Amino acid sequence: MSLGRSTPLVSCLLFTLAAAGIAARADDFNDYPTHARSEYVFGCLKANGETRQAISQCSCSIDVIASLLPYDRYVTAETVLSMSQVRGNLGGQFRSSEQAANALNDLRRAQAEAEVRCF
Repeated sequence: MSLGRSTPLVSCLLFTLAAAGIAARADDFNDYPTHARSEYVFGCLKANGETRQAISQCSCSIDVIASLLPYDRYVTAETVLSMSQVRGNLGGQFRSSEQAANALNDLRRAQAEAEVRCF
């Protein structure tokens, strides 16, 4: 096998390895399941007028949030938001906890960045 004949094979192998590396990195940044992205966009649309432009802006927004905040941290913040609305002692724990406040602050910073970039 001469060098001239192996060049396409080597190129093909390098391309395949590069594509696999890109896919692996994309998975690292795309850990939000489709249903979570859909729920966010649906809620965002309800808050922003359900227009064609809002679809683009809301989709952009969740993409920015996903790039800044790991999914498990997003779930934590969403849980805190939901549970802090519960009355009584249980809800109070979510309203006054330092961990809860930190999770909410992370989400709010990501949402503010998304607002700047997308709206």
